[in-house]
Parts: sequence; C-alpha cells; structure tokens
Amino acid sequence: MRQKRIRFVCLLLLPALLLSLLCGCASGKGRTASGEPDLSGFLVAVEEEPDTVDFQCTSIHYTVAQNVFNRLVEMENNAHESAVVLPSLAKEWTLSEDGRTYTFHLREGVRFSNGSALSSADVLYTFKRLLTHPDSCNQDIAEEILGAEALEKGERDDLEGFRILGELDFSITLKQPFAAFLACLSMPGASILDEETTREAGERFGVDPAWTVGTGSFILWKWTPGEEMLLRANPDCWAGAPKCAGLDLRFMTDAKAVETLFDQGGLDILDLDELGSAAERYMQGTIYKDRLYRVRPVGITYIALNESVAPLDNSLVRKALQLSLNRGMLLDTVLSGRGTVENGIFPRGLHGYNENLPEIPYDPEAAAALLAEAGYADGFDLEISVKSSAAQWERDMMDMAASMWRKAGVRATVRIVEEGEWMRLRKSGQLPCYAATWTADYNDADNFIYTFFGSRENTSFRSLCYPREEIMERVRQARTITDTKQRLAEYRALEEIIVQEDAAWIPLFSRLRYYVTGERLSGMRASWNGSVKNNYRYMSVNKK
Repeated sequence: MRQKRIRFVCLLLLPALLLSLLCGCASGKGRTASGEPDLSGFLVAVEEEPDTVDFQCTSIHYTVAQNVFNRLVEMENNAHESAVVLPSLAKEWTLSEDGRTYTFHLREGVRFSNGSALSSADVLYTFKRLLTHPDSCNQDIAEEILGAEALEKGERDDLEGFRILGELDFSITLKQPFAAFLACLSMPGASILDEETTREAGERFGVDPAWTVGTGSFILWKWTPGEEMLLRANPDCWAGAPKCAGLDLRFMTDAKAVETLFDQGGLDILDLDELGSAAERYMQGTIYKDRLYRVRPVGITYIALNESVAPLDNSLVRKALQLSLNRGMLLDTVLSGRGTVENGIFPRGLHGYNENLPEIPYDPEAAAALLAEAGYADGFDLEISVKSSAAQWERDMMDMAASMWRKAGVRATVRIVEEGEWMRLRKSGQLPCYAATWTADYNDADNFIYTFFGSRENTSFRSLCYPREEIMERVRQARTITDTKQRLAEYRALEEIIVQEDAAWIPLFSRLRYYVTGERLSGMRASWNGSVKNNYRYMSVNKK
C-alpha cells in the first residue's frame, strides 16, 4: 500500500518545541540534605481535588495526565498561533492512501519514571484498557479503531486494528477514515501507560502515587486527601526536566482563603475566575499590571437540560428557558463582562466556529407564550444542581439564572450537591439541569459535537439525554468525511438543529480568563486552548 508521509515538513517547528521542553533543573539540585525535594522550590497553585487522576476514568481532572504523562502526539501553537499536531512519544508516522492506517515510530530511549522502557506493547495496553475498563469515560478516543467494538463487548480479547511491528513500531487501522484521529491522540485521556506497573496496580492506579507512573515532566509524589497533591520534577524526563522543583497543588475552595494566601506570598498563581467580584482589585490600577496574565480559552460555558426529565423533554419548554435568560447580564454581573456571549456549540477559536449563527435573544414575553403553548402557563418546578466545589461566580450565575426563570413562571431552585454525588448523578444521566464549562481537548469541532451528541452513551454521560438517533447518526457519519469544507458544513448544519431548533442546551459565553502571578514566578504561559495547567513545566520560581 503506497504511503503518504506526514513526517512534518514543518520539522522547523520541532527543534523549537524540543528547545522549549529542554530546560533547567539538573538532577540532584533543589534537594534537602535528607534527599527530599526542597518544597520552597515548588510552584504553588490551587486545584480542585479529584476523586481519581486515572485520566481514562475522568472527564475533568487532567492535571496529572498533562504533567505526569505524555501522549503519542501533542497539540501546540505554531509560530502563526495556529494549533497543530506535533510529535511527542511518537517521533514520526505515516498514513495510508485510503486514510485508514497510521504507522507510528516511537522515540528511542524513553523511560517511565520507574525506569521501565516505553514500548509498542505499552501503547497497545493503553488502548485496550481505555476500551475495556469498567469506569472508562474516554472510550471514544479509541472507538474508531478497527475491532474496538468487539473488544468492548467482550467478543474478542484482542484489538484487531492494532498491530505491533517491532519494539518501537506499530500500526493502527481505523474502521473508516477519521480526519480528527491524530488530534484525538493528543487528548489527556490518550496518555500512555506502563503496562506492567498499571496491571499490577489494579485499582491503586490513579489513587496511589506510587502506582501512578508516567513518562512526563513531573512525578506524582504525595497526595494528602483534603489538603494537597505534590508532584516533584522528573530530572530524567526524555524531554528534559521542568524548570521548577515540583508542583504543590493545594485543595482549596474558600475564595477568601485563596486570596489571603496569595496576598501573603504563599501562592504563585491566582486564578481570578475563582474570586468573583473580589477579582476587580487585581484588575484595576497599576499594582498588579506587570503580573496580570490574560488568556482566551477555547471553550464554552453552557447550561445542560436533561431531556429525559419532564417537562424538559418538550422543545417548547427548552426554547422558553433559552429565551428567558439574559445571558449578557449574567456575563456582565458574575464575570464583569470578561468574555463573549455564544450562540451555539462551537466557541470562537475552535476550528469550525460559525460566526453567522442566529442570535438567541432575551425575550421573556416570547418565553411565556411558549410555556403556555406547551401547557405550562402556570410554570413548573425545576431543580438546578451546582456541585459543592463550583467557583463562586458559577454559584452566583445559577442563582441569577434561577431568578430569571422564576420571573418567567418557572419555579427554579438551586441545590448544592457534594462533588462525588454530583459526578455520579451526571454520569448516570440523572441531573435535571446544571451549568458547566467545556474547554477543547483538541482543536476540531468533533471534540464538542461528538462529545455531547455523538451517541446515546455520550449524551447520557453528561445528563443531556438527547433522544434524536438520526441526528446522532449524522454526527457520527460526519467524522468520516475527508473533505474539510464538507465536514465543517455538516457540523454547522447539525449545530443549528441541536441548539437553535431543538434547544438541546443553552450556550452562555466563552470567557476571558485572568491570572495574577506571584512576585517569584516566571515563565507563565498558556497552551493553544488557553490552559496554564499543562504548561507548568515551563514555569520557575525564584526562592529568594
């Protein structure tokens, strides 16, 4: 079969990438006399405490995946600020002429932090576990591989489309062409595992640091439940050691306590999103001007409506809920206008964004008429679920949304739900209404529309419970379209149906995010999608 080499004529980009990865801390430096890392050299940030850092079994807790592990490829901004797929653990690959078979060649000399050498067998194990783990929620990364369905169902114990060609060489054959496949492999859920260690770890993987072993810039060192997670630098990382001695990720939910810690010099990165109105004192004046950092995440904040719950199964009711929200006021009030109101599934900055979507207006009179037409002139009860770890701005936003809906006749109430219970209910399709933010894992419209509306399992996992099988089938078929313009045109048509016609969810806004850095921090940078968490390796702290 004739091969089409994609070894990146843009090899000019690779040295730049590797140069930025090869950095600072030499092995042995920054340690105390006892051999323990010097915590004063650790970058300190606030993190939401995860239930697991098993990246195959979570859809939100990816900091460990991004810093302790690597993927076959990574998505990064090029010199023109466009997100492109670049080599990582895979140094090069080829694609067959029919667009189905990728042949990968792993980088030589890569070792996991426990000393085990990376091999093709580890990659095969990673994908098999991704497809068969009972708690996996990222199967869709690998479901386009030939034989994935048979493996998932237990009909076969091998993955038909994966062939080991050598210690560092393997091929992956897809069921059909899938234009976004390489981009999918850059997702945190596709991080590569050490087969021997992970098998032996069993349920300890993702919970016990000693058994959560990767190839990345940091090593998961300690996890004190309710307090913090410590990641120490991996001096032997194939891409070079990070610039700081480690990460001290504090589990803090009290915005005032976070603010106080920063003001006292105990926090290196302050996320202003977490402070609500208190953020304004950092935004104004000149005191923090030189340490204020702005990013535009490629993501969208939205409200999910569960179509398996009456009367949310009625499109007139859902449209009424859309029209009775003043989304611009929500943005202005809870985030001081730091963002842009969106009208669809795809936010600005995403490949596939449609700036010509019709606006969803604020029209409470039209909303009342729709409720009456649907048979709910006297309103109905609606419970909004907010997880206990939600930022203050999100809590304030949903309180405001409930107030707006009450004015339209909907008896909306807000219930704070403990984080673990909230996740359990959401994953099982039982949350009636909630707000969330989805930030792109890879720069393709597929990452949004397939994630939420690509299958019954996907839409139930996020408590949308969208019922239209023919639309979900079109979403799946769109993945196979190889012509870029044709594929994006289909995605945009589907977006209008799902959001504008079916009112299957309520788009709110894409956000501008601001951070203030501590005086000792340098090297602050964001990745292509606006995240700073997966670029901790570039940051350093001056202990003086």
